Amino acid sequence: MGYIKEKFKSKADELNVEVKDLIKNHGTRKIEDVTIAQVYQGMRGITGLVTETSLLDANEGIRFRGYSIPELRDHLPKVAGGAEPLPEGLFHLMLIGELPNEADVQYLSSMWGRRSHVPNHVFDAIDALPITTHPMTMFTVGIMALQTESSFAKAYAEGINKKDYWSYTYEDTMNLIARLPRIAAYIYRRKYKGGQHIQPNGMLDWAGNFAHMLGYSDPGFAELMRLYMTIHADHEGGNVSAHTTHLVGSALSDAYLSFAAGMNGLAGPLHGLANQEVIKWILQMREELGGGAPTKEQIEAYVRKTLADGKVVPGYGHAVLRKTDPRFTAQMEFAKKHLPNDELVKIVWTVYETVPPILQELGKVKNPWPNVDAHSGALLVHYGMVEYEFYTVLFGVSRALGVLASLCWDRALGLSLERPKSVTTEWMKQFVEGKVDAIAE
Repeated sequence: MGYIKEKFKSKADELNVEVKDLIKNHGTRKIEDVTIAQVYQGMRGITGLVTETSLLDANEGIRFRGYSIPELRDHLPKVAGGAEPLPEGLFHLMLIGELPNEADVQYLSSMWGRRSHVPNHVFDAIDALPITTHPMTMFTVGIMALQTESSFAKAYAEGINKKDYWSYTYEDTMNLIARLPRIAAYIYRRKYKGGQHIQPNGMLDWAGNFAHMLGYSDPGFAELMRLYMTIHADHEGGNVSAHTTHLVGSALSDAYLSFAAGMNGLAGPLHGLANQEVIKWILQMREELGGGAPTKEQIEAYVRKTLADGKVVPGYGHAVLRKTDPRFTAQMEFAKKHLPNDELVKIVWTVYETVPPILQELGKVKNPWPNVDAHSGALLVHYGMVEYEFYTVLFGVSRALGVLASLCWDRALGLSLERPKSVTTEWMKQFVEGKVDAIAE
């Protein structure tokens, strides 16, 4: 058993004792009441999940095991001469609950490198799809094809003690994370670069190797990938991709099946697909305004027209956050350092100055501030990645770090099959009229 796996097992044993004590001594204690509006409106704000890896506070933003994004950028290990955190370090933090040292990060980089071989039948499955297929569809097909390699599925079929579920889920997690950059890069090169594939470089870190396989040699792009993979990795457990991975995993589906399900959720326009919508909106705005860099007054008029037409400004607002997304801020700081004079980036910043006051004035959203998607596309375009449909695949590779670390914890803690109670609208009407009682506890 590798030492990261041993550390995880030790942490899981400790937390299992705490969880059992909480359930035994406080299991009947109510956390909160639930309103009819919450039931109908996406269960928004209902506390009904446990996710150890990160916590989203509406006013403070996302924290990974208690650390903010600025703190992660300061404290996580970096490549020699680099300034951005290595995603391997964030994975260690989410899985173990402790900041890693250089040796921990090097261990993960090396282990993922050794496990990164993708069977040929996975590429064959992707190649069977029309070249016009959306990259996210190719991505989920590739993940599903890789499911043949599941350690958990094989062990479960042979009969294993449920106390060992975590161990095989850990192995699947490590293998899947190791192979995702290869699959994603294969899709990118197949769809956009004439099938001219680039073999992995085992001497590089996880994100740096991903940048290499995509075909980008600029050190700035590798740094961007390290930042991008870190800040998109997790966003507590209630978002669609995280919740879906957890939900499907609660049926004891293996990591491949669970993660593929989560990626189908990420592909939705209201979740991960939003990052391609933002850059398309900005480019369309620039074109309609005559090209070049529009003035703040032109942007304001365009935004007001967009809203008056019943449309939204993509990249603004968030289901939970009530402040500027720290992930947006991290990308803005990266841009100020690496590409301060980029025209598209300057437009993003002007939109940032313009949109929130208008949304506040109209009072149509609870959060008028930008989210992570409002900035990421402009950075990618600067380095030459103009294939907007692929952006969500980048998001998906990153999100694997958080949701699969969480899946390891689900199995280590023996979390139950997720099965909330549902009612009909007719029942709800009778409840409001006092004809039926509340659901029995």
